[in-house]
Amino acid sequence: MSSDNQPTTSAADALSIPRAIDNELTHVWMIRTFLKHADEAEEDEDLREVVRDLYDFILAVRPVNDEIDPKLYMKMAKKKLKRLRSATELYEAIQPEVSGHTNFVMAARSLRLAVDRIVALVQSPG
Repeated sequence: MSSDNQPTTSAADALSIPRAIDNELTHVWMIRTFLKHADEAEEDEDLREVVRDLYDFILAVRPVNDEIDPKLYMKMAKKKLKRLRSATELYEAIQPEVSGHTNFVMAARSLRLAVDRIVALVQSPG
């Protein structure tokens, strides 16, 4: 407690949600990389849009380190969240047409799991 009887928040506590989001983004990064290098991306503009939008979110928030401003990180994550959700929904919609291969099916499932966790973290109080 601080001298005015208010709880203090350590820098580590302030970074807990950004770090949790960053952990989920490792999965989003790998999915993005898989889709980007898939032969199907050469032929499918919607798939390339998904790849761009996933990258846009990752680039906007940047990897977490001890130097980041947690408030700015969360502001940017909230700002770009709609784009991340839209990219996920688009990929889920087009995935059966792009390819029914297990790699593409699992990428859709993995992306949905990671993005659902990110949404919950971004929207959580705290």
